[in-house]
Amino acid sequence: MDLNSASTVVLQVLTQATSQDTAVLKPAEEQLKQWETQPGFYSVLLNIFTNHTLDINVRWLAVLYFKNGIDRYWRRVAPHALSEEEKSTLRAGLITNFNEPVNQIATQIAVLIAKVARLDCPRQWPELIPTLIESVKVQDDLRQHRALLTFYHVTKTLASKRLAADRKLFYDLASGIYNFACSLWNHHTDTFLQHVSSGGEAAVLSSLERTLLSLKVLRKLTVNGFVEPHKNMEVMGFLHGIFDRLKQFLECSRNIGTDNVCRDRLEKTIILFTKVLLDFLDQHPFSFTPLIQRSLEFSVSYVFTEVGEGVTFERFIVQCMNLIKMIVKNYAYKPSKNFEDSSPETLEAHKIKMAFFTYPTLTEICRRLVSHYFLLTEEELTMWEEDPEGFTVEETGGDSWKYSLRPCTEVLFIDIFHEYNQTLTPVLLEMMQTLQGPTNVEDMNALLIKDAVYNAVGLAAYELFDSVDFDQWFKNQLLPELQVIHNRYKPLRRRVIWLIGQWISVKFKSDLRPMLYEAICNLLQDQDLVVRIETATTLKLTVDDFEFRTDQFLPYLETMFTLLFQLLQQVTECDTKMHVLHVLSCVIERVNIQIRPYVGCLVQYLPLLWKQSEEHNMLRCAILTTLIHLVQGLGADSKNLYPFLLPVIQLSTDVSQPPHVYLLEDGLELWLVTLENSPSVTPELLRIFQNMSPLLELSSENLRTCFKIINGYIFLSSTEFLQTYAVGLCQSFCELLKEITTEGQVQVLKVVENALKVNPVLGAQMFQPILPCVFRGIIEGERYPVVMSTYLGVMGRVLLQNTSFFSSLLNEMAHKFNQEMDQLLGNMIEMWVDRMDNITQPERRKLSALALLSLLPSDNSVIQDKFCGIINISVEGLHDVMTEDPETGTYKDCMLMSHLEEPKVTEDEEPPTEQDKRKKMLALKDPVHTVSLQQFIYEKLKAQQELLGEQGFQSLMETVDTEIVTQLQEFLQGF
Repeated sequence: MDLNSASTVVLQVLTQATSQDTAVLKPAEEQLKQWETQPGFYSVLLNIFTNHTLDINVRWLAVLYFKNGIDRYWRRVAPHALSEEEKSTLRAGLITNFNEPVNQIATQIAVLIAKVARLDCPRQWPELIPTLIESVKVQDDLRQHRALLTFYHVTKTLASKRLAADRKLFYDLASGIYNFACSLWNHHTDTFLQHVSSGGEAAVLSSLERTLLSLKVLRKLTVNGFVEPHKNMEVMGFLHGIFDRLKQFLECSRNIGTDNVCRDRLEKTIILFTKVLLDFLDQHPFSFTPLIQRSLEFSVSYVFTEVGEGVTFERFIVQCMNLIKMIVKNYAYKPSKNFEDSSPETLEAHKIKMAFFTYPTLTEICRRLVSHYFLLTEEELTMWEEDPEGFTVEETGGDSWKYSLRPCTEVLFIDIFHEYNQTLTPVLLEMMQTLQGPTNVEDMNALLIKDAVYNAVGLAAYELFDSVDFDQWFKNQLLPELQVIHNRYKPLRRRVIWLIGQWISVKFKSDLRPMLYEAICNLLQDQDLVVRIETATTLKLTVDDFEFRTDQFLPYLETMFTLLFQLLQQVTECDTKMHVLHVLSCVIERVNIQIRPYVGCLVQYLPLLWKQSEEHNMLRCAILTTLIHLVQGLGADSKNLYPFLLPVIQLSTDVSQPPHVYLLEDGLELWLVTLENSPSVTPELLRIFQNMSPLLELSSENLRTCFKIINGYIFLSSTEFLQTYAVGLCQSFCELLKEITTEGQVQVLKVVENALKVNPVLGAQMFQPILPCVFRGIIEGERYPVVMSTYLGVMGRVLLQNTSFFSSLLNEMAHKFNQEMDQLLGNMIEMWVDRMDNITQPERRKLSALALLSLLPSDNSVIQDKFCGIINISVEGLHDVMTEDPETGTYKDCMLMSHLEEPKVTEDEEPPTEQDKRKKMLALKDPVHTVSLQQFIYEKLKAQQELLGEQGFQSLMETVDTEIVTQLQEFLQGF
């Protein structure tokens, strides 16, 4: 592409590509796509985006196309790769001028230079770093800033490379430029501090921007540029200097307004200082050891003393708390139980920690966390009043949770209390002791202090297990507090029910649960929405608990379910509706069929909620979960839900519908439980199976559930289902078997096996294309035992229950193998006998014995030749299934089932599903459970004896090992 002639044309097309008119835009995009692989195209783009006189949108687009081209065509091995000559020209052009006037374009240029550096620096681009270093020294403000911006992006990109050779190159780079990077940062920092006291806002902002960029460079070099950074004096000097710089910057905040760009940049720089320390601690804990004392002194003084008043801000406090927490929790600083086994580095760090965390320091931290940071603020109380649901979402982990002060303080409290519980337990118990009895509702401060202490007791529940008699405290203190209905007491009502939820799984006597359920029923009618939502959470924790007893809960079920449903209707936020739905689901799951009388209102409401939640896929997931438990609870009665339920399943499992990305997993689970609990098939239920073929093509982690669904249809209505879908299903299976894992093959074969079990004739007919593959697998001795076992299970069903089909299959395979039928049959029996040990399931072992015995009586010489193996398998089968009756001393087949036994279901067990009942009914027709192996062997041997005569039969029996014959005779006593 000739640069001079092409530039005008490319510029014109780029201009068209910025158009809002699709008729102009689309052809331009197509043309640009064709030019992507043309030599010289990227040189033209470079000329365009570095020409500051052109339209900004056109230059922006040129930068983006250039950047995307690096990803696709810069590597030497890429198809249509750029030539080395053009790349050399482009590299030189990229660092000729750092004078881009537009910030957004300057950032994109810096990023694309970093992308090239990732591939070419330093070998093909040795001049990049020296050029950047020289450029950041110039006096021109714009050039200096752009060079510094590029320097940062290049450093960041090179620091992210992980191969050993790349790490070595970065170590070399870091040691070479670290001194310069430090002096650069110090220079810009000093300039900023001078401007704060004397300069105008523009000068302050400009110098602060450079300070921030140079600090970002130093962060990457410090954290990623050294194997043993503690041995480098410059690195450790920089890190030790951070604390003094931080103090200077925090003091600067007094001189900078609270609401301007400078303030925002200043806070970002302060946070970046803390990130350097946190990253260094994370990557180099032992190199950080000399910084432990200073870090703790600094953080604790600013967060837990008056030093920080007037200069700290929330995000900085969070970062300081994270620093304390990481030092407290760091495994590198924790000695082994046997001190002598610990490294000297660990012991040194531990010693520094122990010296710092004295009793007075720990006590002060604990008291300040509880009495200062745990207190509900004015802003929180206002939000509680004005937006109770928003308050609840924030409290339970909204989007800003990670950087919020409250959760951070709570996590720090938990970690410090866990680490130093022997010191801090008496402190917290003393705080509890001072708060016995009711609190004056007029004293809001006292109420908030009590709320904070109760919060601490809840968070430290596991640590306080041996120190608090919670059952007594619950009866004497907490229950009476829940009964105070004054509006000002609502923070305590909410906190107390939360506190009980924290202790439920720690220490709560089962006998007290009815009292708790009574309290929950009352609180679910509280005037305050936040209290009701918190109560719902505690209810979920209670029914989820290991010691939950349905009999204790049932007297309160109707009231609670009704009140929860009313709460679900009242709340409006998506997150809150999801939360209440999860509680309802949990209750339904635990009480199972006992829920049936009370779900009418919910069943009527869910279709409306589903319609309203069209734009909220996560809420729809919660509805699907609720429906799963609802169907399990309703059992066969769930058929009444089909007008709503089946369209929901249809949408959730249709891969052509966008919501399936969110709904598929829960939708498949709902489909499965719907089938398992369906009393009979309906045309609509059968029709949903049209969604299955694309699902099988996905071959995703949901494949196991898909196979369970297919089996569910086979058990529910084998004839209708197989006649409608087996042909397509068989095609899908044949495709799957080419590329699926061993486990997947077994799942496919189990479907075929179930089809043969339920309907031997139709099953064999419908899955005919797969059976030759099964036969071949047996003959060739499939090497995976679990696959071979399933092959033999499938073939056993065909041989035992569909003899005519087996004969035609044997005939077909004889043609394919170019062998005589008898010879092929002999090979199959031989392999079957040889691989009998692959079969571990008793049912399949008995099936094998019955199947091979079904070949008798026979005068076929091949079958007679394999007679010994058939008898061996039969006796093995007898050992598997025969149990001795202690009263009569005779043996009986333990797998025989003569009638449908209704299982006795205990309170904690789930009742049998409709599918469980279908499987039981099927077992009553299955030869494995209806034919006595003992009697079958006797009858077959008797028939063989009659066929051959006494002498011929004796000759045949002599081919069997005498010990096997003895065992056989013992089993057949009485026949």
